[in-house]
Amino acid sequence: MSKLLKRLAHVGVCVALALPALPAGAMAQKARASAGGPERLIQARADAAVPGAALQCMTEALYFEARGEPVSGQRAVAEVILNRVDHPAFPNSVCGVVNQRGQFSYKGGSLRMRERGAAMRAEKIALEALSGAPRSLTDGATYFHTTYVKPSWAKRFTRTTRIGSHIFYRRGGGQRVASN
Repeated sequence: MSKLLKRLAHVGVCVALALPALPAGAMAQKARASAGGPERLIQARADAAVPGAALQCMTEALYFEARGEPVSGQRAVAEVILNRVDHPAFPNSVCGVVNQRGQFSYKGGSLRMRERGAAMRAEKIALEALSGAPRSLTDGATYFHTTYVKPSWAKRFTRTTRIGSHIFYRRGGGQRVASN
């Protein structure tokens, strides 16, 4: 069911972005009232297509796992989360993946995002990822770790890339998990 909802959200965003901005209606009036014009209308349509819980879980994961990384590093972590959602060995929702026991190092501590700018950037990247941004950075990775640790599990997987201070891996040799 989650994959169906995700596909419908993706299609909804594509359709919403393809539609011209309508002069009447609450969203159009809201867009004209705020700075940014048509861009704000597109953002409002994208926001409506992404479930709030998934956005919150993804934002927290990006903030706590990768806020010090470049934008590409945060996008790569978002790819790993979505690749896991699509992989049968992991939970089939963003929150399920992020909250899976023992998978993310920040879980279990205080979850206050204290750096407003970093939190806003993480939320923007999370929204882009959940709205169907291409997954082209990690070559289907479902695992990652920072360069300053050497986990024993890394030997069992295929290294796909390094972005910032994270190294990304996927299962098996030639298997790709997802790409939109």
